[in-house]
Amino acid sequence: MTQTFSFDSKQFDTAQLESMFFAPARAFAALSVDFAEKLVTAQLDATKAYADVNLAQLRRLVEVKDVEGFKSYLDGQQEVAKELTERLKGDADKVVALQQDFVEQSQKLTEGSVKQAQESVQKATETATKSVKEAAPKAATK
Repeated sequence: MTQTFSFDSKQFDTAQLESMFFAPARAFAALSVDFAEKLVTAQLDATKAYADVNLAQLRRLVEVKDVEGFKSYLDGQQEVAKELTERLKGDADKVVALQQDFVEQSQKLTEGSVKQAQESVQKATETATKSVKEAAPKAATK
């Protein structure tokens, strides 16, 4: 003979579970997805910019027909290197800013969750203390 297990979800306070665990987890997951999206977008933008510069330089090289053209091409390489260095620095700054924002937002989420947990524990402690105080006189009279 097998017994069936019936689960009554009304016994559990799902709102407390939701507010203490699932809501903060969802908020952090959403923050992580947003960060990943911004980071991937920044990487794709940088990759496209670098590819465009490289293709433009290859086109310039293919158009070289004489020594003067080659000299002009080589002179232009210094300017391209300078532009790429500046672009690389800007891209690195953008990634650092994204990471700093992610850390700040994560800290805010964590602080909010800890504060809410502390408030819940304090409320539960007060409720338990009140219940004990109310039950103590009843137990003493028995």
